[in-house]
Amino acid sequence: MTDTQTFLAAYDDQMRGAPPTPPAGVTYEKDGPLLRIVGQFRGFVSGPRELGLEGAELDRLIARQRDFFAGRGEAVEWKTRAHDTPADLTARLRAAGFVPEDRETVLIGRAADMAVREPVLPAGVTLRRVTADADMRRIAAMESAVWSQDWSWLADDLIGRVAAAPDEIAVHVAEADGEVVSAAWLAFRAGTEFASLWGGSTLAAWRGRGIYRALVAVRAALAAARGVTYLHVDASDDSAPILRRLGFTAVTTTTPYVWTPGDREQP
Repeated sequence: MTDTQTFLAAYDDQMRGAPPTPPAGVTYEKDGPLLRIVGQFRGFVSGPRELGLEGAELDRLIARQRDFFAGRGEAVEWKTRAHDTPADLTARLRAAGFVPEDRETVLIGRAADMAVREPVLPAGVTLRRVTADADMRRIAAMESAVWSQDWSWLADDLIGRVAAAPDEIAVHVAEADGEVVSAAWLAFRAGTEFASLWGGSTLAAWRGRGIYRALVAVRAALAAARGVTYLHVDASDDSAPILRRLGFTAVTTTTPYVWTPGDREQP
């Protein structure tokens, strides 16, 4: 098998189930082949590579997820991957009122290979691992500035994860003159060979100066020290080329399909 095939097979086998420990107030549920996560800033649904349902039966499964979260007055994200079956899943999601957000590239690399690089930072920038609630709120404020959206929910999400299982997440910030200019976190996945890289957003004035690569390196070293085999990233079009140059391999793409109350009338 090629690296791409090996990585994708491991991803499908190990990364489709529930994360290890839910934060307080978050629950994991099953509906047929699906994992449903309830209690986050919006609902989340994901399934195996092969759903095993087609036609009207699949439409009913989709409608149940939409209607479940409609009853809660919440939006819901259905996470799709390009290699999933049936092939008409995304068309059926659209027909049920789900709207695609930006496609991301799923990249995987070996933690030991990524850990050999020393973090190189621009002058005046330092990296720090953080656990305090106040730092999570600073991260959320930085993300809100980067994306021009209200990301205040992220602070509660990170605070909840650290409180529920501090050994399963490592949050890092890059700071300059006391300001958070970038942040990223590493999520360990107990019972698998994987850890995931999340975040990595950087204020516009600080991009292109090696901060993102430094955050990858420090998290890769931490993962390798914990015996993690693979690092996984769902990367934006901005991040994917950097990760490829660092040695990550693209194995598929992922697109969130989101239903939001009030977007359209239910069929």
